[in-house]
Amino acid sequence: MSIAIGCDLGGTNLRAGIVDTQTGKVTHLLSTPTLAREGHGAVMDRMVGLFQDVINQSGIFKSEISGIGIGVPGVLDPDKGMVLFLPNLYGGWNNVPLSKIIYASIGLPVYLINDVRSITLGEWKFGAGKGVSSMICFAVGTGIGGGVVVNNNLVMGINGTAGELGHTMVDPDGSQCGCGNHGCLEAYASGPAIAAMGIKAVKQGRTTLIGKMVAYDLNKITPQVIAEAANNGDLIAKEIYEQVGKLIGIAAVNISLATGPERIVIGGGVASAGELLLEPIRRTIQERIFVMPKERIKVVPAELGNEAGILGSAVWAQIKEDQTK
Repeated sequence: MSIAIGCDLGGTNLRAGIVDTQTGKVTHLLSTPTLAREGHGAVMDRMVGLFQDVINQSGIFKSEISGIGIGVPGVLDPDKGMVLFLPNLYGGWNNVPLSKIIYASIGLPVYLINDVRSITLGEWKFGAGKGVSSMICFAVGTGIGGGVVVNNNLVMGINGTAGELGHTMVDPDGSQCGCGNHGCLEAYASGPAIAAMGIKAVKQGRTTLIGKMVAYDLNKITPQVIAEAANNGDLIAKEIYEQVGKLIGIAAVNISLATGPERIVIGGGVASAGELLLEPIRRTIQERIFVMPKERIKVVPAELGNEAGILGSAVWAQIKEDQTK
């Protein structure tokens, strides 16, 4: 069987669909509001209903479905199917046996994977990393997540925590990150960090279009506004993306030296800046790697958009089911 259900557990929406894990075709993709403030019990009930709707609408027998993969934005114990902590969902979801609860209602095996690891797997199998044996993925948005594939295998490590690329250090004595450490890439190159640099430039009265573009309402300054200013020739905005790209590039250099990737995939909302972000990443890699064939490392944008996590979580379920046979 090469059919599995892939699911994204998002802070705003639950999304699930049927995935052909051989071809990457996604069908019967459905979505429902997460409504996280109602508590994890209510969210899991909605998840069960969503899976049942997907199965019913597809017309596929349960016996034809390998399993369910769920991409989860937090700390997991994948082997036990436990959610240990979800920092961005109401109530924290402390020690919730998600796999066991869903299995009891649906009757299909359920496998958990970190949401950005699922994106990494999706992009490697069907998207920007297709055809290479090793790649790394950065998802740059409100935070910075990541994932690593080496020799055609997703690197999981302890409790699936391998790939927390946003928490690699780019300044050991730097600002404190939300994780508690100092100098993490996420503290300097995430969406909020980019917006904060734009706000600072406007507050300092520097010559920039950024403030004018939002009628000097600092709350409206976003990475997208700064990218638009840069594309209109604003030197301060260009400088911000140059700095961010350089720091992501430094993190990419360190991870590349450990893993030897052929492809570095940049996704997430901030990646919509395109070459403003990608070009300084590429340049930094070329300037700072000397002991491997750096010309073979390609930095590319993610390709699959919102379907990456659905695809990757389904592929993860397929991989885990195949391992049980």
